Amino acid sequence: MYKLLKQDGKAKRGELHTVHGVIQTPVFMNVGTVAAIKGAVSTMDLQEIGTQVELSNTYHLHVRPGDQIVKKMGGLHKFMVWDKPILTDSGGFQVFSLSSLRKIKEEGVYFSSHIDGRKIFMGPEESMQIQSNLASTIAMAFDECPSSVADRIYVQASVERTTRWLKRCKEEMARLNSLPDTINKHQMLFGINQGAVYEDIRIEHAKEIARLDLDGYAVGGLAVGETHEEMYRILDAVVPFLPLEKPTYLMGVGTPANILEAVDRGVDFFDCVYPSRNGRHGHVYTGRGKLNLFNAKYETDPRPIEEGCQCPACRHYSRAYIRHLLKAKEMLGMRLCVLHNLYFYNHMMEEIRTAIDENRYQEYKKAKLAGFEEENIKK
Repeated sequence: MYKLLKQDGKAKRGELHTVHGVIQTPVFMNVGTVAAIKGAVSTMDLQEIGTQVELSNTYHLHVRPGDQIVKKMGGLHKFMVWDKPILTDSGGFQVFSLSSLRKIKEEGVYFSSHIDGRKIFMGPEESMQIQSNLASTIAMAFDECPSSVADRIYVQASVERTTRWLKRCKEEMARLNSLPDTINKHQMLFGINQGAVYEDIRIEHAKEIARLDLDGYAVGGLAVGETHEEMYRILDAVVPFLPLEKPTYLMGVGTPANILEAVDRGVDFFDCVYPSRNGRHGHVYTGRGKLNLFNAKYETDPRPIEEGCQCPACRHYSRAYIRHLLKAKEMLGMRLCVLHNLYFYNHMMEEIRTAIDENRYQEYKKAKLAGFEEENIKK
């Protein structure tokens, strides 16, 4: 159950009560695609850096180790030793990114595994069954994610099919949650709004799926090639047509600036691989922009990545030492950068929640965005 606690303009401050605990929103979900954050980050680390929700991927876990194996091990929470909420992506985005390996039909999608080439079929029912086996807190509906540059006729037909698939997902989840051997009988379902960059298609789709009274609603198919301005335009258009009293999730977004802008438009769930991916390449986030620790100017820099940061990297190590680790290709260098970046994102979400609570979100957003520009100006 979602409880809207406060609004500051369109920015929402809420709580989502789940079987695995309460999620304070706005929230950033830390992405652990195959039930682990890339960069040697453990679930104990996630607890330490203030993670509220971990996100894993249906397609990847279905392919390896197999959702039946995860079910035998007691579900994802037991398997990866994590007692807080987990959201599983439906696998739709991954299936559709395998454009050369798949074939879409009304019943679902036929495709080849990217690992061993074996033939796999996934439709709404299969996606729900896999996610039920994984026993995540929140399951995402199986949808098609059309390209942001797809033509209007294709997008319209795709969105209509996504709606039909969503209804099948809802029916199948209700059936699965009633079975005696289901691990999580309180699994939630979020639907996904699609429509590429066509405002009218997006709005109509939002109205239609809102009538299904789901546990939450995502905006999908953004941050896939369109400009930031186009993404904000679509959010401005579509978010007002999604239920205010349900969580709104912007999938796969994004940079700290993207998150600040989307919160301002009423979004309260986010996920993105940026903090871990950038961290593995020595790119770290600070309140004054992003730093590349491979740069020679940090070779003898005794300061932490960011002064005052309480992450495990900044509490103990210098930029110079972390740069040395990265240059020497020591895994610890990657790990410390990923821990810092995830902490940065999680801590920024805490600040956002406090700013909304205190009716000063606009002021906070303006100051934060100005801070990010400092490093760019210096360059």
